[in-house]
Amino acid sequence: MNTISRYFTIALSLCLIALIIYLVRKNKLKEKYAILWLLSGSVIFLFSIFPDILNVITPLLGIELPSNAVFFFGIIFIILINLHFSLVISNFSEQIKKLTQKLTLLEYAVSEGKKESCGKKNDS
Repeated sequence: MNTISRYFTIALSLCLIALIIYLVRKNKLKEKYAILWLLSGSVIFLFSIFPDILNVITPLLGIELPSNAVFFFGIIFIILINLHFSLVISNFSEQIKKLTQKLTLLEYAVSEGKKESCGKKNDS
């Protein structure tokens, strides 16, 4: 990795980490989601500071070039993020379904209660 690329990735990773911290402090991003992004920023920073780590990991994985290893890790990260958000969406979908059912039952109970109270007023 040449010097310009190295400084650029260091700056990029530090900007990512700073952005994540800013978003958490402004309550725009929840902490449980920020952990994944902070981890990715830290890994990018680590690879930027110590590029030889990629040179060691790449042959162990059977990958020819360190840049291909970076793309491989990026794809794995995207797959993990998608899996995580799929789980979150599935959980929210189930919660919305249950809340909708409860709301429907409550609305029905309220409307039945109004009918009964109107019927008692008319009887007296």
